[in-house]
Amino acid sequence: MTQARLALGLVSLALGGVALWLGLGMIAARRRGLRTRALIAETTEHDPTPCVLTDAEGAILHRNTAARRDFPVSGADTLAGLLQSRLASPGTLLMRLETRAARAGAAVEDVVTREGHIRLGVHRAGEDAYLWRIERAGDMVPRRADPVPLPMITVGRNNAVLFMNQAARDLVGERARTLDRICPDLPLRSGAVNDVSTRDGLQPCLVVELEGTAGRREIFLLPGVAAPERQPDGWAFFDELPVPLLKLSADGTVTLTNRPARDLLGCEECVDQPLSEMLEGLGRPLVDWIADAAAGRGTVHSEFLRVKRKEGETFAQVTLNRAREGGETVLIAVMHDATELKSLEAQFVQSQKMQAIGQLAGGVAHDFNNLLTAITGHCDLLLLRHDQMDADYNDLVQINQNANRAAALVSQLLAYSRKQTLRPEIMDLRDALADLTHLLDRLVGEKVEMSLSHDPALWSIRADRRQLEQVLMNLVVNARDAMPGGGAVRIVTENLELEAPLVRDRATVAPGRYVKVSVEDDGTGIAPDKLRKVFEPFFTTKRVGEGTGLGLSTAYGIVKQTGGFIFADSEEGRGTTFFLLFPAFDRPVPAEAAPATPEASTGSAEGVVLLVEDEAPVRAFASRALQLRGFTVVEADSAEDALDILADETLRIDVFVTDVVMPGLDGPTWVQEALRTRPDVRTVFMSGYAEDDFADAQARIAHSVFLSKPFSLTDLTDTVQRQLAGAGGG
Repeated sequence: MTQARLALGLVSLALGGVALWLGLGMIAARRRGLRTRALIAETTEHDPTPCVLTDAEGAILHRNTAARRDFPVSGADTLAGLLQSRLASPGTLLMRLETRAARAGAAVEDVVTREGHIRLGVHRAGEDAYLWRIERAGDMVPRRADPVPLPMITVGRNNAVLFMNQAARDLVGERARTLDRICPDLPLRSGAVNDVSTRDGLQPCLVVELEGTAGRREIFLLPGVAAPERQPDGWAFFDELPVPLLKLSADGTVTLTNRPARDLLGCEECVDQPLSEMLEGLGRPLVDWIADAAAGRGTVHSEFLRVKRKEGETFAQVTLNRAREGGETVLIAVMHDATELKSLEAQFVQSQKMQAIGQLAGGVAHDFNNLLTAITGHCDLLLLRHDQMDADYNDLVQINQNANRAAALVSQLLAYSRKQTLRPEIMDLRDALADLTHLLDRLVGEKVEMSLSHDPALWSIRADRRQLEQVLMNLVVNARDAMPGGGAVRIVTENLELEAPLVRDRATVAPGRYVKVSVEDDGTGIAPDKLRKVFEPFFTTKRVGEGTGLGLSTAYGIVKQTGGFIFADSEEGRGTTFFLLFPAFDRPVPAEAAPATPEASTGSAEGVVLLVEDEAPVRAFASRALQLRGFTVVEADSAEDALDILADETLRIDVFVTDVVMPGLDGPTWVQEALRTRPDVRTVFMSGYAEDDFADAQARIAHSVFLSKPFSLTDLTDTVQRQLAGAGGG
């Protein structure tokens, strides 16, 4: 007995020691986390860029001075709430960036806001914290590229220095007032080595002097370039310069080039060719621009032109400068590769287009969904009074079906603008495709053979199953239409691990694990000039009446909102391949079964509903639908009217059913005010906008659910009854 007690005591002592060790470990980890956060807060406090430190749920832990200055939002305790005034839908964007940062350590994305262009970046800061940086357009977009990256000095009369570019200031130091402070031995010997006073003392530099406008001269300093031994025509230094240069006659014919210029233009021999045959895109005849520069008309400034090359797309920033040779005017074209700058500009234009279409789609969706709710709702009420034998039954069904088709069209617009409500879940693509196979077989028809090929160890992804099915159906239907005489459609899934960034089509895919889905066909293919436009809304390669042009734009929007990428490869006459990349996720360990959600009863219900809706047709339908189920309905046409009704403390209300966007106070605002005196009332929010547009506001309201418009009679009554049952069960 004594030994048993001793053993029990030892076990108790050991368990107590383990518990103490775990507790001390947790305290130490918490202290390390607090020290890390304090260090980050101290480091970023005086950063001129707004910085926000959040936890994994998005709650704000710290804002630096710049963030408090640029985002003076009172009461915002999450980053989504802080950005709500700038971004139309911050929740999805933040989730996407945080997911990528959790996997890769950091993520960044350029976004068009209501007030301009910003770059939102996030870095993982410990196990459960993230540091966000919000860069404004002026801070992040590179200034217009210097068309002359060589040291250049503009000199006026009496050798007065009028301008020095950054490269010249880096070479000679502070700006000098006169040329003799820079080049002590005047006059300069153009095309020869001169002594130049630099930061490091006198240094030999090759000096090239060109004639400018209004008596000005452009002087280029080239340190470390030896003087050419032979200068039969005075232009032998051309090939020594590391900048693309062309010498032109007054009519625009190329008379001399250097190696960087030939590489940029993609020609081995450009002499005796008009410049207009190598460059385009000015918006007016190139010869007119050259003639103005040769005559000294107007201000000398650079132009962005497209290089006429067969391979790729190249842009050059070109500046024309006048010079004299043998008593005649010649032009020196200084060029700079501006392809990357034009790519950034194209991305900015595309993001602006996306933002404009998104705002349009959101407004159209709200108004359309209100109309469709009234149409489908009253149609449901009529169907309750007609059975299948009634002569009007089929007509009512047709009205209902066409209203649903209209709702699907609005959903496509929202998908392209990335504003539809998603229900993401971690899923296995093989399961989703297995459920979809029968429908896909029916879509392609008998002339087209469809095959599926899966990686046996395919990773999981996180996506909305219904929306993903729509993407795959759109791609398969397009593949079928590209093969009117029959052919094969192949869907292939595989794992892909990127060790370096994948850059293509102006998109950069960060290193990491991805699931790749390819949809291949043997169809007619897509022309190269059309391939760049296939994801634009309302663009279609089909004949008039055969397509809306929304299928691929819808797929693009859904994939981007999911955090993935979609690309297209095609060759005319050989077929097309669309491939999608989704970030891979580890399937979570199954949790304990959660309590079952109260099911809606099909019988009569009891309870008092306060219905707040500013659209009279929608309010009339919703009121009748709820009364038919047995609810007592109190109606209000505005939030202010609802608060006046609730001033009567003797009135019992069980459920609020309210529109989100209304004139005056919106839905979440008046509900928060009402819950101060009626904290136990549950809420059903309904809106024609996407749920994500106000997800942050809804998250602060306990026991609230969202019902997307248009909704059916059954959707409304079942949702309200579940809320009422949940209140009763609580």
